[in-house]
Amino acid sequence: MSHSVLLSTMILQMKQSFARPMFRFCLIANPILNTVLLYEMFRNSGEKDFASYVILGSGLMAIWGCICFSSAGDINRERFSGTLSLVFAAPAGFPLIILGKILGNTLLSLSSLLISLFTAVIVYRTPLTLASPGYFAIAFIAMIGSFVVISSVLACLLTLSRRTTLYMNCIEIPFILLCGLSFPVDILPRFVQPVSRLLAPTWAVELLRMAVAGVTDPQLFWKNLGIILILSVIEGLFAFWLFQRIDKRVRILASLEVC
Repeated sequence: MSHSVLLSTMILQMKQSFARPMFRFCLIANPILNTVLLYEMFRNSGEKDFASYVILGSGLMAIWGCICFSSAGDINRERFSGTLSLVFAAPAGFPLIILGKILGNTLLSLSSLLISLFTAVIVYRTPLTLASPGYFAIAFIAMIGSFVVISSVLACLLTLSRRTTLYMNCIEIPFILLCGLSFPVDILPRFVQPVSRLLAPTWAVELLRMAVAGVTDPQLFWKNLGIILILSVIEGLFAFWLFQRIDKRVRILASLEVC
């Protein structure tokens, strides 16, 4: 039953998300505009792998934008529709339904990478060489998992907040900066870098760039992948703990719609 609930929730969420003009803008226009912006930024930077930064960076930024404005915004939409309490009390379980929504948004937003690639190739004639396709596939799966976990944490944090719209507008750019989606984390101030290293997507982005450029140190690749798995488990357990706290508070106060 859980598999059918998860699958049906994913399909329904993808249909509902694509029906919203804002999501279509994030999905289609964002990667195109991000590609143009990053290309102009990196064109004279001297970075030899700037093409991977442009294509991967613009695509990942668009993916995060879709996830941020959908997975986080879904809580707000359910609340204002008066269905949040119904979803919370559904027999299938609130975490499973939210996970289905997040997976649906994430899978749909992956097309942003293709749009970024086509934009770079068509507009700028920029080729993207994939030196290690096998490693890239592994890194790609790790990236999806890390984004899903972070989205789950955000969804739990925003469940009881009435300022969901404000928060989801405030977290997009800081996340892009902290996780190095558009440029290396190493250029961030030193006091910020430890925060970046605590986020699983930071390591996933590094793995993707390693795979695009060619993995010359397999040991380093698997080490970083292990770090992603550890951080994803920790962040997943944190999301589960948050849900337990939310569930307890909602059952005591019965104030899910007004908190």
